[in-house]
Amino acid sequence: MSSYVPPQHGAWAFLALPVLLGALVSPWTPLVLLLAVAWVAVYPLSYAAFGMVRATRPDRFRRPLLVWSAAALLPSAVLLWHRPWLVWVGAVYAVFFLVNLGYARRNDERALTNDLVFVFECAAMVPVTWAVSVGAQSLVPPPIADVPSRVWVLTGVVVLALTGSTLHVKSLIRERRDRRYALASRAFAVAAVGAAAGLAVVWGLPSGWWLVPAFVVLAVRAFVVGRTPRKPMVIGLVELGGLVAVYAGALMAALLA
Repeated sequence: MSSYVPPQHGAWAFLALPVLLGALVSPWTPLVLLLAVAWVAVYPLSYAAFGMVRATRPDRFRRPLLVWSAAALLPSAVLLWHRPWLVWVGAVYAVFFLVNLGYARRNDERALTNDLVFVFECAAMVPVTWAVSVGAQSLVPPPIADVPSRVWVLTGVVVLALTGSTLHVKSLIRERRDRRYALASRAFAVAAVGAAAGLAVVWGLPSGWWLVPAFVVLAVRAFVVGRTPRKPMVIGLVELGGLVAVYAGALMAALLA
């Protein structure tokens, strides 16, 4: 089963957050649901693809690659029919996939740069979700100038939350012996509170203030959780709780806007 399901369980929350936030500021359409299905299916698909190029027994990833390709194909085909301009989005993601693939070939998928590329890939799904919701059946995507400011605000929220989580988890597990990661995690968490306050102003007050409390919680977590050793499962549950808090804050901001 490990060849079918990636072992990085926290990545599923990374995938879910941007689509959920994008849906908060987008008119509802079933295409958003199809986008979510395709987006989630591509993650284990890419895991199988990486396994084909770096594993000592690549054959065990062949069937998972076919299964997940089939799972992503139908929703992707429907999306491309209704939003042909997604072909350009796919081309951009393909470039970043090649970056990820390069790290996989070197068996260095946990490199910070590779992780930050993944954060960018996730954050970009906020405006993509909005564009799928409002776009037309055309090869021309909605103009960037038409993207509402609140879509960009939530994109920033995703960048702050996922970057902070990446640094924090690295400081506790893979880079726990490198004190620079702990310092970077805590400094970023504190700075994220100020950045979230700035995003709240752009969103519009007073409802925008709901974006801030989750980052205060995450800042406290950066100092408290790292004081004593924790099991990876505990670390993961704490991070999941933090991302749920980020979504809850954004939900309240959207409801009260």
